Amino acid sequence: MVVIRLSRGGSKGAPFYNIVVSDSRNRRDGRFIERLGFYNPVGKEGAENFRVASDRLTHWVGKGAQMSDTVARLVKVSAKAAAAAPAAA
Repeated sequence: MVVIRLSRGGSKGAPFYNIVVSDSRNRRDGRFIERLGFYNPVGKEGAENFRVASDRLTHWVGKGAQMSDTVARLVKVSAKAAAAAPAAA
């Protein structure tokens, strides 16, 4: 099965995650098919802490890839924030 999940990088105490498409049998930080974006949970205020290529995400979900719970939550929160941002402007 193909999954869309987080792959951990960064150093101890300063995690950085890549959002990747990989085979579920591969290790978390192992081989992946495509990198879709990143998530930086400890990024500075005002910096871009989350980015995902939504067109590629839609492509993979359309092909049957399953998003992990965390990735699904992050995409949902970012979509809600993007919808609220133009209303505030």
